[in-house]
Amino acid sequence: MENKFIHVLLFVQLLVLTCRPVSGGGDGVVVSRADYLALRAFKQELIDFKGLLRSWNDSGYGVCSGGWAGIKCVKGQVIAIQLPWRRLGGRISEKIGQLQGLRKLSLHDNVLGGPVPVALGFLPNLRGVYLFNNRLSGSVPASIGNCPLLQTLDLSNNALNGSIPSLANSTRLLRLNLSFNSLSRSIPDSLTRSSSLIFLALQHNNLSGSIPSTWGGTNRTYQLKLLTLDNNLISGTIPSSLSKLGFLEEISLSNNQITGTIPNEIGELTRLQKLDLSNNAINGSIPATFSNLSSIVTLNLEGNRLDNQIPEVLERMQNLSVLNLRSNKFTGHIPASIGNISGINQVDLSKNNFTGEIPASFSSLPNLTSFNVSYNNLSGLVPSLLSKKFNSSSFVGNLQLCGYSASTQCSSPPSQNITLPTKEPLKKKHHHRLSTKDIILIAAGVVLAVLLLLCCFLLLCLIRKRSVLKGKNSKTSKQPAAGSIDKAVPAGAVVSSGGEAGGKLVHFDGPFVFTADDLLCATAEIMGKSTYGTAYKATLEEGNQVAVKRLREKTTKGHKEFETEAAAIGKIRHPNLLALRAYYLGPKGEKLLVFDFMPKGSLASFLHARGPEMIIDWPTRMNIAIGVTRGLCHLHYQENIIHGNLTSSNILLDEQTNAHIADYGLSSLMTPAANTNVIATAGTLGYNAPELSKTKKSTEKTDVYSLGVIILELLTGKSPGEPMNGMDLPQWVASIVKEEWTNEVFDLELIRDVPIIGDQLLNTLKLALHCVDPSPAARPEAQQVLQQLEEIKPPEVNVGSADEGTEVPASATE
Repeated sequence: MENKFIHVLLFVQLLVLTCRPVSGGGDGVVVSRADYLALRAFKQELIDFKGLLRSWNDSGYGVCSGGWAGIKCVKGQVIAIQLPWRRLGGRISEKIGQLQGLRKLSLHDNVLGGPVPVALGFLPNLRGVYLFNNRLSGSVPASIGNCPLLQTLDLSNNALNGSIPSLANSTRLLRLNLSFNSLSRSIPDSLTRSSSLIFLALQHNNLSGSIPSTWGGTNRTYQLKLLTLDNNLISGTIPSSLSKLGFLEEISLSNNQITGTIPNEIGELTRLQKLDLSNNAINGSIPATFSNLSSIVTLNLEGNRLDNQIPEVLERMQNLSVLNLRSNKFTGHIPASIGNISGINQVDLSKNNFTGEIPASFSSLPNLTSFNVSYNNLSGLVPSLLSKKFNSSSFVGNLQLCGYSASTQCSSPPSQNITLPTKEPLKKKHHHRLSTKDIILIAAGVVLAVLLLLCCFLLLCLIRKRSVLKGKNSKTSKQPAAGSIDKAVPAGAVVSSGGEAGGKLVHFDGPFVFTADDLLCATAEIMGKSTYGTAYKATLEEGNQVAVKRLREKTTKGHKEFETEAAAIGKIRHPNLLALRAYYLGPKGEKLLVFDFMPKGSLASFLHARGPEMIIDWPTRMNIAIGVTRGLCHLHYQENIIHGNLTSSNILLDEQTNAHIADYGLSSLMTPAANTNVIATAGTLGYNAPELSKTKKSTEKTDVYSLGVIILELLTGKSPGEPMNGMDLPQWVASIVKEEWTNEVFDLELIRDVPIIGDQLLNTLKLALHCVDPSPAARPEAQQVLQQLEEIKPPEVNVGSADEGTEVPASATE
C-alpha cells in the first residue's frame, strides 16, 4: 500500500513538473513546459552546421524574451519559429505538433531533409508554412488540409512526390506554391472551389490528367490572380470555366500536352496580363474574343498547331509588349494593324506559312527591339528601317523576300529595267578638228583640275596631322575621372595614336554605316574607364552617336585570334545585350570596339548619381532586373558564354530604361593575366562570389551571384562598394533580415508603397538572397531566377503612395 502511494505521489509530481512554466528571462516572460520540451525535441533532430542554435540552452532561459534565436511567443506560447538561411540540416521533428499556439513556421533556404511533418495538420492556429528551397522528400501530408486558418503553404523547390492532397478545409488559403517538385497524378478539384486562393503555382512537376473544369462552381467571387501549371504532363483541353475567374492576371500552361482549341470564353478575362500556352498541341485559330483582352502584356502561343489568319482584333491590345506566335501554321497576310501597337517591343512570327509583304507599319514602332519573321512564305522588299535595325537572321527562309542583306538585293522594277538597243548598221563617223581656242580651254581645265586635287590632298594631310597631334596630347594631359562625361576631349581622342592612314574596320549589322575616317575623326567624350579600357561617346559627322571602347594595349590577344573572337561576339543579338556593331584594328596595334550608344548611361549612375527630384519606382526597377536576367539567360543557354564581370556599371539603359548588358564576351579577347585583373577589380566593387578568391575562374554560378548583388542593389538603393560596418551588401542585408523581415532593407522610395507592393519586395528579396548564397550549389540557375522574377513581376499600373514610415505588413512577411 505504501509503495502504491509513493508511485502515485511521484506521478503527480512528474505531471506538475511537465506542466510547470519555464523561466523566459529577466523580464518575467515564461514559456509553458510543454512548449519548452517540444522545442528541445525539435532541436535534437536538426543538424546545426554553423552553431546558430547555441542560444537554445538546456535551462530554457530566454525562450520568449529574445534569447532563443528565431522564436516568438505570446503569453508563454510559441507562436513563430523563423530560422531561414541558417544552413540547418537534419529533419523537422513530429514533436512540432505539440506547439499548439504555433502560427508561423519559416525554415526556408536551408538543407533540411526528410518528410513534411504530419503533425502540422494538428496545429489549429497555423497560418503560414514556408519550407521552400530545402531537400524535403516524401509526400505532402493530407493532414495539412485540416488547418482552418492556413493562409500560405510554400513547399516549392524540394523533392516531394505523390499527389496533391485535398485542401477543402483550408478555407482561408491565399497562396499555395508546390512548384519545382516531383508531384504526380491530377490536380484535385478541391482547389478549383477555393474562393480565397490568390496564388496557385504548381509548375515544374509531373502532374498529369486534364485541367479541372470545375473552376468557379458557385456564385461566390473567386480571387485567383495567378495560375501557373507549366512544365508538367497535363493533357486534355483548356476548360472554358477558367473564364469565371474574373481576377486572373496570369495564366501559364506552357510545356504540357494540351490539345483542342483555345476557348472563346478566355476573351472574358479582361484583367489578364500574361497568357502563355506555348509548346503544347493546341489547334484551331485565335478567337476573335481576344479583342477584349485590353490588359494583355504578354501573349505567347509558340510551338502549337494554330492555323488560319491572325484576326485584325490584335490592334485593340494596346498594352501588348510581347507577341510570340513562332512555330505554328498561321497563313495569310501579317496584319498591318500590329504595327499600330506603339508599345510592342518583341514580335516573333517565324516558322509559319505567312504570305505577302512585311507591313510598312512595323517600321514606325518606336520600342521594337526583337523582330523575327524568318521561315515563312513572305515576298517583296523588307522595309528599310527594319533591315537596318535587325540582322538577316530575322528574315531568312523567305525565298521571295529581298533587301535585308547584301546577298539578297532586290532586282530593279520593270519600269526601270535597262533595255539594250538592237544592232544597227554602222554609220560613217565624221571627224572634226579642234580649234586652237578649244585646245587652250581643255588644257586650262586639266591644269585647274590637277591644282584642285592637289589642294584637297594637302588639306586632308593637314587634318590628319592635327588629329594625330591632338590624340597624342590627350594621352599626356590629365583625364577626367572614370564615369565623367562632362568634359569633352578633342576630336580624334577615341584613337589617340591611330590617326594615320591604314588600319582595318570590320562592320557587323547596325543602324549606322561609317568609314574608318568617320570613326577616327569623330568628336569624343570620355564616359569611363575600366580594366578592359576606356569608353567614349563618339559623335560622327552626321550627328549620329556610338559608344567606342578603346582596349588597353598589351592586354589583348594577337590579331588573328582577336578577329576570330570579335567576329563571334559581333553575331550575338538580343534585346538585353549591347550589340557589337564594328571593330577597328589600327596600324600601331590599337583596338577599338564600336557599340550602340545608350543615352541613359549605366545602371550604377542611374541609381546612385541622380538628383533628389528623380524617383525610380518599383515597376521600373523590376523591369531592369528582368531585362538583365533575360540577357544573362541568353548568354548562358544560347551562346554558352560566362560574363565574368557583371556589375551595375556594365548594365546600360536606353531611352525606355530597358537594360542592356555590356562587356560580355570580352574575356575571350583578353590575355589570361588581364582577365585575372578583371576578376580582382570586380571583387573590390562587391560583385564577386566568395569562391572566386580561390578558384580565379568565373562560372555560371558566379554570374548568378553577381546578378543577385545587382537585384539587392535595386531593392536597397545602396552601392555594393559602400562600407557597411565592415560587411559587403549581401552580408549587410542578411544581417538585417536575420531575425525577421524589416523595412530597413529597402530603399525609402519603395517603402512608401509597401502596402501595395510589400509581397513583391519580399519575394524579390528572398530570391536575391538565394542568388548570393555562399554555396555555389545552393544558388539557382539563371533560368530559374528569370521564371521567379516573371512570377513576382507587378502589374503595369501606377503604384499609390503611402506614409514613409509604413512597416511591412505581418501578412506579407514571407
